[in-house]
Amino acid sequence: MSITLTGQQFIGGQRSGLGRAELASLAAVDGAAHPVPYFQATLEEVTQAVEAASAAYPAFRQSAPAARATFLEAVADEIDGLGEDFIADVVRETALPAARISGERARTSGQLRLFAGILRRGDFLGARIDRALPDRTPLPRPDLRQVRIGLGPVAVFGASNFPLAFSVAGGDTASALAAGCPVVVKAHSSHMATAEWVGQAIERAVLKTGMPAGVFNMVYGNRVGQDLVLAPGIKAVGFTGSLAGGRALCDLAAARPEPIPVFAEMSSINPVWLMPEALRTRGDRIATDLAASVTLGCGQFCTNPGLVLAVDSAETENFIDRLGEALSASPEQAMLNRQILEHYRQGVARLAALPGVARLAGGEAEPGKARAHLFRAAPDLLFDTARPLENEVFGPATVVITVPDTETLARFFAAMQGQLTMTLQAEASDLESHAGLLAQLEHRAGRLLLNGYPTGVEVCDAMVHGGPYPATSDSRGTSVGTLAIDRFLRPVCFQNYPDAYLPPALRDANPLGIVRLVDGQPTRDALN
Repeated sequence: MSITLTGQQFIGGQRSGLGRAELASLAAVDGAAHPVPYFQATLEEVTQAVEAASAAYPAFRQSAPAARATFLEAVADEIDGLGEDFIADVVRETALPAARISGERARTSGQLRLFAGILRRGDFLGARIDRALPDRTPLPRPDLRQVRIGLGPVAVFGASNFPLAFSVAGGDTASALAAGCPVVVKAHSSHMATAEWVGQAIERAVLKTGMPAGVFNMVYGNRVGQDLVLAPGIKAVGFTGSLAGGRALCDLAAARPEPIPVFAEMSSINPVWLMPEALRTRGDRIATDLAASVTLGCGQFCTNPGLVLAVDSAETENFIDRLGEALSASPEQAMLNRQILEHYRQGVARLAALPGVARLAGGEAEPGKARAHLFRAAPDLLFDTARPLENEVFGPATVVITVPDTETLARFFAAMQGQLTMTLQAEASDLESHAGLLAQLEHRAGRLLLNGYPTGVEVCDAMVHGGPYPATSDSRGTSVGTLAIDRFLRPVCFQNYPDAYLPPALRDANPLGIVRLVDGQPTRDALN
């Protein structure tokens, strides 16, 4: 399928270009500009986009879950139907290989269909009914019924490292739409053409399924994020990016006359703990596999393993040698854009300049490329109050630290910042001998892995892609998996309401056919 790119904002089913056509979609490899310029959104256009979302919210929120499911499936179908021209544009803007883009597209459409499934399942509504007890003493109980509804319009900030799965139709958008919340997307400046391809696919799905035009809106520009977060009609924010960017949005949202939640995924070094017996029995294999994880996608994953921990031993030294060899042999790669490449270079230079840090692998790469790096740091840096090793370096770099004993690791884990993931490489005997530390790790990460690698986030009901600060701004949620919908819902209780005025999920006849908690018991039955 071919489309015409216009570079204009998406506002309530219409296109708008009131600002200057001063933005360029640049090729990641050589910086060449796409022939179609993109319009900087004006404050007026941001306001119009939020107003369109606000106007769509009442009808969209009250639409049947099955209707929203059909809409999400239509979006998935439209994205799957995009052709080779689309793949070529994404490759041009990101330097990611076509096979990776095809896989990410399947993930994106798959998670849209997954949310369609939970809409039909109905448990996201959290329907609870406590029927009246008029004869209860000393006081009667009224009829009380609870259901969850969408918060309202959500601002979604596209991520740089996943141009599809964490962007225009990614997890934040899919979960917000599933919750009944219209979205205003701030397209990422690194892949504006990709964003327009996907935006047009969503618009076609809106028309095909008869959804209100304002359920999807999108603006371009480098200076619109603040205007979007401060717009009174926005009721929540979804963000994936840097700690500085996420924290700035959190501060803006908190300072509003009506503060709103910001669900920001920000910074994580994703420690890997190598236990003694695992190193003894399969240290070489762990080194090879860990190197592959560090360099996957040029290290541009929020779950990239950036810190490796082990107790001093001959097996540990052998592992470090093998890891250095594997990383030294890995090919140089292009990064998503020149700004990310420059930040990576600055990050590795910062690590190399730290007292007590030695570079074991890496060095200068050819222009426009990134080389994998391995550093070894002195254990006392784990306890430096400035936390120099917990500042994420976004790219194919990792730091290994060996410590004299498990007690040193325990002290670090007690003070470690929040992480998206914590990986254990361990045999059964390792787990038995370190059982006292395992529960402690639950307080530090959103996902605990055993004998795997964190780069790879399954989209499913049980997944948690979140964690304590600074991994995210709110450790109670996830940006991947069906639990992500909870971020954009709030409970409403109806007391003594006539049946005809209740939401369908709470009516006596249970027209949605969902499981509800009635007087403390789960049931699909209609009420007498």
